[in-house]
Amino acid sequence: MAKVSIIGAGMTGASTAVWLAGREIADLVLVDIVEGVPQGKALDLYEATPILGKDVEVVGSNGYEATAGSDIVVITAGMPRKPGMSRDDLLTTNAEIVGKAATETLKYSPEAVYVILTNPLDTMAYMTLKVTGLPPHRVVGQAGVLDSARMRAFVAMETGISVENIQCYVMGGHGDEMVPLTRHSNIAGIPLRDYLPADTLAAIVERTRKGGGEIVNLLKTSAYYAPGAAVAQMVEAILKDKHLIVPAAAYMQGQYGLTDMYFGVPVVLGRNGVERILEYELDEDERQQLEKSAAAVRETHEALKRLMHLE
Repeated sequence: MAKVSIIGAGMTGASTAVWLAGREIADLVLVDIVEGVPQGKALDLYEATPILGKDVEVVGSNGYEATAGSDIVVITAGMPRKPGMSRDDLLTTNAEIVGKAATETLKYSPEAVYVILTNPLDTMAYMTLKVTGLPPHRVVGQAGVLDSARMRAFVAMETGISVENIQCYVMGGHGDEMVPLTRHSNIAGIPLRDYLPADTLAAIVERTRKGGGEIVNLLKTSAYYAPGAAVAQMVEAILKDKHLIVPAAAYMQGQYGLTDMYFGVPVVLGRNGVERILEYELDEDERQQLEKSAAAVRETHEALKRLMHLE
């Protein structure tokens, strides 16, 4: 069976493990610096597998040796957001944590694909690429899957239509300047712009952009169920070589006019990671929103470069 290591056994990492165990597609390793936490959560989850009817091995560790031979490394480790904090406020603390997690796991799993979840998401994916020296297709950030799911949920709440009939696409950085594509999103093929009143749609767009903050204000910490489910979907697409099209943070090499940065775009996910980036035809308004989002992401990238002396 394939092997997936999750670095960070907090609520997000543990939730990711639960979603993955239910899929029965990989043995799992939970790694965390807090003694007893990854071991306890791994044992607790393994004890659930007889009830789930899933034959999955789940191991917890405080060291990286247990991750050896991983097909996928998921990095969720880092400080979560607290009320009043932006994702960018986490840059200094999480850069050190993610950098170590990436370089240490690479020693034991040199062929792994990396899925990054730690905030600020786009910039942590960029740093992982730079500190590991991996090819860009093997480092991808989970962002758009979650943001699009939130938008789908909000549309379902508003319309009463099944979430299965609702398709939404969110591009851009994983932050308040993300770009929900209302022109491309639809309900059973009917564009959202034609189905919902303009003011209702505008409210859904705004709620999507603030979706993470809404959870933080309620929980007093970051979301974990939906982010974990989003990672699990990406992991499954990679392990099963599904060629699944999802919005994710990928390394830009000229697409959408952007270079040398991670940014949320539609990608094809397969066994090698990001197989290709799809380019939507954007209207002028969408293009302006995208450029605004890119400027915000680039600013955080530049702050990281100064902090870590990256080139």
